[in-house]
Amino acid sequence: MGFVFQDHHLLPQCTVLENVLVPTIAASSPANEAVDRARMLIERVGLSPRLDHRPAQLSGGERQRVAVCRALINQPTLLLADEPTGNLDRATADAVGSLLLDLNREQNTILVCVTHSQELAARFPRRLELRDGLLHEI
Repeated sequence: MGFVFQDHHLLPQCTVLENVLVPTIAASSPANEAVDRARMLIERVGLSPRLDHRPAQLSGGERQRVAVCRALINQPTLLLADEPTGNLDRATADAVGSLLLDLNREQNTILVCVTHSQELAARFPRRLELRDGLLHEI
């Protein structure tokens, strides 16, 4: 399972690459494979030039893209996203939403996203709304 938090929760003392690799510490995959996969994910989200930067040197959208890579590093079958675009401007939110949906299709991952954004929700093939404590199909 991978998780994308509303606030990226990156470790400030770690670089982009190191933050993406954090979940692999507990995994049994060989270190070289994990680093190769991390680099591939980071390249996929357009952050290769920022590989050695720390979170304070990144924009909000870049930090959120690092968080998406971190959530995907162990190739989860389930990806949970809690307001992944809530703290982003409209253009960056659109880009992060596209990234999540693209990676969902490419990696064949189940994606569950909780959002207040009607724009983001409208892009999902199946939507549920929580009303009066019950989920309703939209």
